[in-house]
Parts: sequence; C-alpha cells; structure tokens
Amino acid sequence: MSTLVVSQITKRFGSLLALDAVSLRFESGEIHSVLGENGAGKSTLMNVMAGFVKPDQGSVTLNGSPIPLGLAFACKRMGIEMIHQHFTLVPAFTVAENLALARLDRLNTIAETNEIASKGLAIAKRLGWKMDAEAKTGDLSVGVQQRIEIIKAISGDADVLIFDEPTAVLAPDEVEDLFRVLRQLKEAGKCVILIAHKLSEVLAISDRVSVLRRGKLIATASIQDVDASTLANWMVGEMPPKRDRETLKESTEGFSVNSLTVLGDRKDVAVKSVSFSIRQREILGFGGVDGNGQVELAECLAQVRTSSSGSMTWLGQPVTQDEPRIGYVPQDRQSDGLALSMSIQDNMLVSGLDRPSLWKGNFIIRSAIWEWAKSLIKNYAIKAESPLDLAGSLSGGNQQKVVVSRTLDNHPPFLVVVNPGRGLDIKATDYVHEMILSARDGGAAVALFSTDLDELYKLSDRVLFMVGGKLVEDAGALSLVGGVAP
Repeated sequence: MSTLVVSQITKRFGSLLALDAVSLRFESGEIHSVLGENGAGKSTLMNVMAGFVKPDQGSVTLNGSPIPLGLAFACKRMGIEMIHQHFTLVPAFTVAENLALARLDRLNTIAETNEIASKGLAIAKRLGWKMDAEAKTGDLSVGVQQRIEIIKAISGDADVLIFDEPTAVLAPDEVEDLFRVLRQLKEAGKCVILIAHKLSEVLAISDRVSVLRRGKLIATASIQDVDASTLANWMVGEMPPKRDRETLKESTEGFSVNSLTVLGDRKDVAVKSVSFSIRQREILGFGGVDGNGQVELAECLAQVRTSSSGSMTWLGQPVTQDEPRIGYVPQDRQSDGLALSMSIQDNMLVSGLDRPSLWKGNFIIRSAIWEWAKSLIKNYAIKAESPLDLAGSLSGGNQQKVVVSRTLDNHPPFLVVVNPGRGLDIKATDYVHEMILSARDGGAAVALFSTDLDELYKLSDRVLFMVGGKLVEDAGALSLVGGVAP
C-alpha cells in the first residue's frame, strides 16, 4: 500500500505564484482526481510530484520517505510515473523499442529490445490490449499511442501513476476503455492520480476529488459528497456582482451568428446550433468550465475552424475571408499564437504586414519594422533585450504580451480574445484589459472567452455561459456549468 503526501508546496515562475502552500494526500487503491481551470496549478503540482519541477518550498513523501525533488529519474525509481498529455514516444521506433527505451537507465548499453519489452507486452495482453510489437508508433492512432504510454509506466512496477488530461484526445469509446483500465489499476492497489477538467468524467471515475484555483487548494472531498454544480463553483469561484454597463446608444449590430454548429477535433459536435449577436462597441463574454465548446466556437469565429452548419454575418453581410478584419488571441499561445523559433519582430509582423508605414512601394522597410516592434515591446512592457530575440526565449507571460500587442495594435473591427490575462502579472493584465476596452470604445465588436470570472465580468457588457456546447444566459448559469445543457 502506498501513500503520497504533499506538504506546503509553493512554486513561483517569476511573478506568477503557480502553487501557494498546497498540501494533499493520495492513497493507494483509489482514483483521486485533481480539478481546476487552465492555470490553476494542476500540471505544476503533478510535475513536482513526478520530479520534473523543483518547488521553492515544501516537501513530498512516498510511504514516509522524502522523494528527491526535481529529479525525475530518481522519482521514477522510487515508483512514481507520469503519463503526460503530450506523448513522449519516438515515432520512428517500434512499439517494442519504445517500451524497452522506457526501462533503460542509460543509453550506452547493449540491450535485447524484445526481451526488455516482453513484460510490457504481457501486461498489455492482460489488460485486453492487442499491440503489434513491430509496428512503428508514428503510424498508430492516438488511442493506441496512449496505451503504449500507459504500458511504459506500469511495466516498471510503479506504485503511483499520474495521468495528465488522458481523455483530451480520445474518442468516447476509447475513454470508456481507459476508464476500465484505470479501475483495474485501482483494484490492483495502485495510487491513481488523474488531472482533469471534464466534470462528467471526474464524477464517473473518481473516488476522491481535489480542486485547485489560482494555485490554492480549495477543497478535497469524497466523490459521493459532491455534484457537478459544487465542483464548478469550487473551480471558478464566487460569481462577481453583476455590473450593468450602458452600451452606447449609437452602436449598431456588428457580428451575428445564426444556428451555428461546430465539430471538435474528434468530429463530435462541440458547438450545438448557437445564435447570438455582438454589437459594435460591445464586449460579449463567454464563460464556463473548460471543455464545453468555448475553444471550438472561438476558433470558428476567428475563421481558423470551419462550421458544419449555420451562418455568420458582419454588418448584415455574409462573413468572408476579407470582411471583417479579425484580431485573434488564441487559447494556446505557443502552438497557435507564436512561431517560437522566430524573432519577436517576425512574430509581430504576422498582423503588421498590412501597415502602410512599414512599406515603401513593394519593398518592406526594415528600419520601420524595428522601430514599430520596439514601440510594442515598450508599450506592453515585454521583457526582451531586442526585437530580434527569439519568441521561444521569453517567459510564458511575455509570450502572451507579444500575441496581445500585435493583435490589438492592428485595431481590428472584430476581436476574438481567449483568456487574454493568462500568465500575466497584475500590471500587465490591467494594461491588456485597458487595451481591450479601448478597442471596444473605438468601435470594435469583441468576443471575449475567459475562464476567469473576475476578468469576464470586469470587461464584458453581457455574459453568456457555454454548457455542453450550448449557450445559457448568465443568470443562474453556474448551477449548470458542470452539467449538460438542456
């Protein structure tokens, strides 16, 4: 029997307090889910327990013995394994080679691949998973690749298994199969820790649940003592008082959506026949727990994801590739917002190439680009030595500033913004908020998607919540956020 105890763990990344004196206890023979919105501290806590991140303060013990903080291989040898959301497989290797690689402590050794992998393949067979040992993992489906990751972890006789958002890329039948295996691991006496944000899945699989919000532990409870509404309230916090803001009387209809349906990455219906309008000089806020269709709707409005049915209009005319001009701050700044291997200046040019001041005839003016990029760095307090610094060299908060600065500086008439303050300190967040409000006051129609209720109500003229792919009026919406829309 194993017990993993986290005591007063604190971790900062620059000015961001990712974990604030978090203490938790995880027991063998149970599935313990850790819930929280993006940025709540879930992944940081799991990476501390698995040895990938060294905390600033606090301790972690396994069966009373301190684990070596910040030393992932040492934690693995103690019996703690983490199954990452982003797979750590070598696509060009076979299944057997990947299983064998996970069991090697060093690479300067001669090993018999099939012999080392045989234990993992036998475990897969017991779990009812058929695996072709000679298949290249890069040719396999996402669901099969995740099975390989799980076999890698449990073939090392780990006592503690940490799953980071394991259902994010799985189809419904694959989710059920994963849950079957998680229950088997629990019955075998393993300590199973599940990072999640889909409340229906947490309620279906968990024995206990803990909720983090803004780096703090909000509550831990037996799953029998909570429901979706309780968990949603713990995740997003108290509803801020509604502040009515009188929209300017001269504002007119800007962006309208009628019966819009959007499919998710797994071809399931993520957005279900929604309709709404955003007036010019108005911010319409979209809230709710992650996973209810917000990202898919935002991507569709920004024209980076197509709809399966429905229509969108701008100023009464069908939306085209040219009209309206759209500014977009995406959910994931690293994969969707930036080319990390390119300079800050080049990343800013994504939305700056149509600026007349940067051109002379058909030729771009390098000196003008340099001065323009420097002005954005100064105005948005981006911590960089030069516009030529690589975007990947910046902290997460400063990467966010690059995306927000180039988007707002372009003065788009229609703005789609997803969690604009994520990863920013108070001063930078206030500045970004001022720029969004300024864009609205300058005539823009703004679609704001935020999991931070304070941010949502501070900026929005109206608020809607997404529940199960549908839109719910903000009055009383929190009681439905974690459930299924009617």
